[in-house]
Amino acid sequence: MNDMRVLERTVVSEAAKIKAEGVSVHYGSTQALKEVSVDILDRMVTAFIGPSGCGKSTFLRCLNRMNDTVASARVTGRITLDGEDIYAREVDPVQLRARVGMVFQKPNPFPKPIYDNVAYGPRIHGLVRGKAEMDALVEASLRRAALWDEVKDRLTSPGTGLSGGQQQRLCIARAIATSPEVLLMDEPCSALDPIATAQVEELIDELRSEFAVVIVTHSMQQAARVSQKTAFFHLGNLVEYGETGQIFTNPGDPRTESYISGRIG
Repeated sequence: MNDMRVLERTVVSEAAKIKAEGVSVHYGSTQALKEVSVDILDRMVTAFIGPSGCGKSTFLRCLNRMNDTVASARVTGRITLDGEDIYAREVDPVQLRARVGMVFQKPNPFPKPIYDNVAYGPRIHGLVRGKAEMDALVEASLRRAALWDEVKDRLTSPGTGLSGGQQQRLCIARAIATSPEVLLMDEPCSALDPIATAQVEELIDELRSEFAVVIVTHSMQQAARVSQKTAFFHLGNLVEYGETGQIFTNPGDPRTESYISGRIG
C-alpha cells in the first residue's frame, strides 16, 4: 500500500506531452511491462533507469509504436500525445514516428551520402519544396546536431564512413529533420567512447529546449547529468518517478534506493 502511495504522489505532475495510463506489454505469453502510468513533460529530459530486462526499452518502444514491428507483441492501456490516443485505429504509425523520433543504441546511418541520410525523412513526408529548401533543412538539422562544421565539405560521402560519435549525431540529425515533438533515445551512448558520449550529452541538453526528450540509460551517472525527471523500472514495473535529484538523493521506494546504492541490478 505504501508503494502505491509513493507512485501516485510522484507520477502526478504538470501537463504532459505524452501521458501513459495502465500500459502493459506482452510478448506472447510473457508479460514484459505491468500497468505503467506516467507523464512525459515537454522541454525536459526524462531518463528511464533500471536493471537489464526491467522493461524500460520496451516502454520506450511503446511511445512511437515500435512494438508494432514485433509480431508477438501486444500492448494494452492508453498512451496519448497532446491528448490524442496514439494507438487509435486512424493513427498512421509512420506519421506518428515523424512526430516522435527515435535514436537507437547502435548508430545506424543509412548506406547513403550524409546529405541523403538527413533528407530522407523530410523527403518521404513531403515536408519541403525544392532543392534550396531541402539544402537549408539539411544544414539546419546538421547544425542542431552539432555536426555541420565536421561534415559540410563531404555531404556526398557515405554516412557509414563517419566515426561512431559522428554517426550517432548524424542519426540525431536524421531524427530531428522531420521536426518531431518528442525525441526517444535508447542507450544512445552505450557504443561510444567518453569524448563522443560527452558530445552527445551536451547535445541532449541543448535539444531539450525544443523537444520532450526521453532517454533509456544503464548509466546512473548519465541520468544524473542529463535529465530533469527520472523513472526507475524493476521487473516490468514502474517503481518510482520524480525529480532526478530527489530520485538519486532521497528515493521514496526501498527498491529504488537498493538499485542506486548497487545492491540490486
